[in-house]
Amino acid sequence: MTSQQHRMRLKRPALVAAAALTALAAGAWVAPGAESAQASTAAKPKLKLIAASKSVTLDRWEGEPGVYLDLGTYVTVDDVPLEFKVTRKSYKDPVVAKQIIRDGTSTHTRTLPAGLVKNFSGLPGFLNVSIKNAAGQEVTKSKGTFCPNNASGRIRPDAPATSKYPESCSENPFTLGSVWGVEKGWASNSSTVDYDKPVDLPAGEYTAKVSVAKKYRDLFGIPDNRPTIKVTVRQNSDGGGEGVSSRSSAHHGAGHGAHSGHSAAHYGPRGAEAPTPPALSHALEVRGMAHHLGDGPGHTDGSRIAPALKANTGRPTGRAGVPANVPKPDLRSLPAWGIAVTDGEEGDVPGKDYLAFSANVWNAGPAPLVVDGFRSPGAELMDSYQYFYDADGKQVGYTPSGTMEWDPRVGHEHWHFTDFASYRLLSADQTQQERSGKEAFCLANTDAIDYTVKNANWHPYNTDLSTACGERNAISVREVLDVGSGDTYSQYRPGQSFDITGLANGTYYIQVIANPEKRLQESNLNNNISLRKVVLGGAPGARTVTVPPYDLVDAP
Repeated sequence: MTSQQHRMRLKRPALVAAAALTALAAGAWVAPGAESAQASTAAKPKLKLIAASKSVTLDRWEGEPGVYLDLGTYVTVDDVPLEFKVTRKSYKDPVVAKQIIRDGTSTHTRTLPAGLVKNFSGLPGFLNVSIKNAAGQEVTKSKGTFCPNNASGRIRPDAPATSKYPESCSENPFTLGSVWGVEKGWASNSSTVDYDKPVDLPAGEYTAKVSVAKKYRDLFGIPDNRPTIKVTVRQNSDGGGEGVSSRSSAHHGAGHGAHSGHSAAHYGPRGAEAPTPPALSHALEVRGMAHHLGDGPGHTDGSRIAPALKANTGRPTGRAGVPANVPKPDLRSLPAWGIAVTDGEEGDVPGKDYLAFSANVWNAGPAPLVVDGFRSPGAELMDSYQYFYDADGKQVGYTPSGTMEWDPRVGHEHWHFTDFASYRLLSADQTQQERSGKEAFCLANTDAIDYTVKNANWHPYNTDLSTACGERNAISVREVLDVGSGDTYSQYRPGQSFDITGLANGTYYIQVIANPEKRLQESNLNNNISLRKVVLGGAPGARTVTVPPYDLVDAP
């Protein structure tokens, strides 16, 4: 069993046991530190750290190096929501986090201290965790990042029935804007589980003490509560899983989290053990892996305009056309990341070296990309059409957009929209060297790239390739890329990754092109191409790749 399978079968009762929070009292507000005079007059969210249970049991699976510390601690929020807007102007600019304070009658903003928030994964160093053994000796301690969008639940029955905030914090290194929030009367799981760094706790009894770091207590007026939790680590030798998502793979995102510096190692079936993916937010972990890898059948899809799983009932009729003033999507490519040298991993050819990478095309809006495919009886391809809607959601136009093809390969087995993106490896002078064979995709909103753009949908349906990409006998399908979200594919298989066996060492560029044939109608076609510099080195069979930072983003 792979470590990925272990992660997928972890039980998270604390993440879904919202009812356990209803009896917990809220703490008193303590005035935060310096902020604008205007914001200081507004009502403020009342925060408190609590534990849903006095004890937890953690499984240590046979063959795994440790356990994952999900202790079931929550940050409760009351009086007004806890909300943040986190942005950066460009990759040359630092991340700026602002707290949005909504008291029902007015909205105020205060900027968090510069450098406090460094990326879009949450508030770093928020939670202090100390674990002691039965003898009272501290055996491990850690600091955890708090993602307000983590799995959450209501703490009282009159709280809002649903949360308007997104369900995760972005781990994509090229995210541009995020919204974090917890509704009033709700609580968000504060535990950070780093799946690359399990804690080495042998089976036995422990005591965990959890607290909020002083800088955050002072900033948000959080009482100094320090819940104590009894921890039982249970050795589990069960080799079976609980049903792994068809999207999971031991080779997920080759290179994600695998680099301690800029120089990537060589790994694959004949190299070192393939790396594990970075930590995912709990909301994404319980929903399944968020990035494309392997695809799979039996999925669901939707958008704000189109309900899940439902394409139009028939081909569009009347003359094709797009009104001049209709909102259109804006597809943009992100620089490649997760870059590493492999020997093909699956379906490799002995003696070959491949350059694997992850790439994302996202939709900056203001309209979703909605594409329906229709199949004529007995046809091998579907005809695809892009649809357009006015501000009220009424369909006002359509245009042919190419085809959809059935991908019969194991791990795919559904309909792919053709010519959505293409990838090329360019030489130092940026002339073409090699082209990836991957250009057809089943669209999914795998990554929240910028939820601050106009019409961004914070709750897209298809976030883990649970899409309406159809079975072999499907007569029609609908695929959607919603506003603010992007679609990540990890190119690690031969034909998708670049064969670098015969390439000389030196500087190259990975080029990602969105909408390469311009078959999709967009509001802007001038931002569809991105480049990421890489430097190849090493010897055949032991090639290396060094990935310089992209402006301020250091993500090999």
